[in-house]
Amino acid sequence: MISPPRFSRVVGVAVVVLSLGVVSPALGQAAAAASSAPNAAQQELLTLSRIKWKWMADKQADSLAALFHGEAKFVHMGGSWGRAQELDIIRSGGIHYKHAEIFEASAHIIDSTAIVYNRIRLDAVVGGNEVSNPFVATEVYVRQGGRWKLASLAFTRLMQ
Repeated sequence: MISPPRFSRVVGVAVVVLSLGVVSPALGQAAAAASSAPNAAQQELLTLSRIKWKWMADKQADSLAALFHGEAKFVHMGGSWGRAQELDIIRSGGIHYKHAEIFEASAHIIDSTAIVYNRIRLDAVVGGNEVSNPFVATEVYVRQGGRWKLASLAFTRLMQ
């Protein structure tokens, strides 16, 4: 239990912190903007992610094979599978990732693991049918041999 004098200080600090967000929203927005600028390592991942989308659109399975970790997993609306099946699907045209329009992207690094979030509209051909869906694509990368390897790609469909 917090003693009454300490409780007053805690409440006072909380009021000041909350007031900053209410009285000076510009301060909160500036702090958010400053913290959202990617550092060099995050920018490397964001660039790699963009390149990956291009390779997927261009069906560059050999480039993707070098990027995908040997134990990579892929989660789609219609199922989930491993690296070999994803590459086979791309090669065969079972899924043709025609274009991913990226609206927002962020990269987060935790030790030798990185998570890239992309809010996208994905235009694709799936089983011969043209589709366009809004997704958050969550990419998990692991650092292996000094390079980033894609360990997981999961699509979460957004409601519009």
